Amino acid sequence: MTESDTRTQTRNPTQEQEQKQHQSDEDIRTCPECDGRLATDTEHGETVCGDCGLVVEEDEIDHGPEWRAFDSAERDKKSRVGAPTTNMMHDKGLSTNIGWQDKDAYGRSLSSRQREKMQRLRTWNERFRTRDSKERNLKQALGEIDRMASALGLPENVRETASVIYRRALEEDLLPGRSIEGVSTAALYASARQAGTPRSLDEISRVSRVGKMELTRTYRYIVRELSLEIQPADPESYVPRFVSQLDGSDEAERTAKRLLRSAKNNGITSGKSPVGLAAAAVYAASLLTNEKVTQSEVSEVANISEVTIRNRYKELLEAEESAPRWIILELLLESSSSQNTAH
Repeated sequence: MTESDTRTQTRNPTQEQEQKQHQSDEDIRTCPECDGRLATDTEHGETVCGDCGLVVEEDEIDHGPEWRAFDSAERDKKSRVGAPTTNMMHDKGLSTNIGWQDKDAYGRSLSSRQREKMQRLRTWNERFRTRDSKERNLKQALGEIDRMASALGLPENVRETASVIYRRALEEDLLPGRSIEGVSTAALYASARQAGTPRSLDEISRVSRVGKMELTRTYRYIVRELSLEIQPADPESYVPRFVSQLDGSDEAERTAKRLLRSAKNNGITSGKSPVGLAAAAVYAASLLTNEKVTQSEVSEVANISEVTIRNRYKELLEAEESAPRWIILELLLESSSSQNTAH
């Protein structure tokens, strides 16, 4: 028996399977015309036959990096990633940003000459980042949106949506005759409504630099011109925030939402302020769950008068079929006594 026969007999099944796979790969990489060997031309993005020159594939896409690495350490060293683009910056985060710290890469303070040089670089960098009036307008507005969203505790998706709304208003030339602060505040209010984390007009105007009247007028104009689809504010969306600020329990939150659903089914919520209904539901839920919450505390959190809370929570409890009878009787007695006092 020859040495080659011995190697053939000692070959395991795994090696035979690998050989078959290699042979099938070789068959695929042959020319369909002359059975010649195919070669990949990475420069032109083509697969051609080395014998007859037939172009089998063209306009191939190379999804790999433009660099080569021969081990994992070199691959990790050459790989590069950056922050994703965002609409919350006027240049979408693609330009250079020079930090304000006058320190080098080792954390050491720069000399006076180097500090002057870095200051000049910052000045020219800002001039290049905002080259025209639209970019300066957008930069100021997006900074205003970020400031108000931070003061209101709004999430990042709301800020992103508000930035997109403002960009659309700027592209469609809706800003002439209106202040940058007014349009940015209206965009933030609309995005909070769309995201299901609404804030009341009083809360928005408290952190804004424009009045409530200008805010409502600009908001209606932006919604109409941009054809924004915004659903009416749901009172239930305010409940979790109010309960959290009052340190209420989960049971109180569930009870408040149940009261609002019962009132909605009975048609009581129509034409009434959603913030007032939510505040009244939170106070009524605190009564039903025996939690010590006063009307003044709810009024301060929701920025709603105590008179509104008293009027609304009575209506909510009367509409709730599962409310204890003694609470409803107490409400009726309180209402009759207040009417007699008024007469």
